[in-house]
Amino acid sequence: MWRQIPAVAMLGFLLAMGAVACDKGPMQRTGEKIDRATGQDKVIGTGPLEQAGRNVDRAVKDLKN
Repeated sequence: MWRQIPAVAMLGFLLAMGAVACDKGPMQRTGEKIDRATGQDKVIGTGPLEQAGRNVDRAVKDLKN
């Protein structure tokens, strides 16, 4: 049983990170669509406008808190 605890903890961590990674704000989603339309979208990572949108969403979230 003790051998399974690290595996269960890692699975929980990965699921939590996946849930956080899927949470995109409105500016990030818009940036992603523009990157896709202009051909700047990346398969792995984010395009320049998607990253800028993420930064705006984070700044707005920080101002609300």
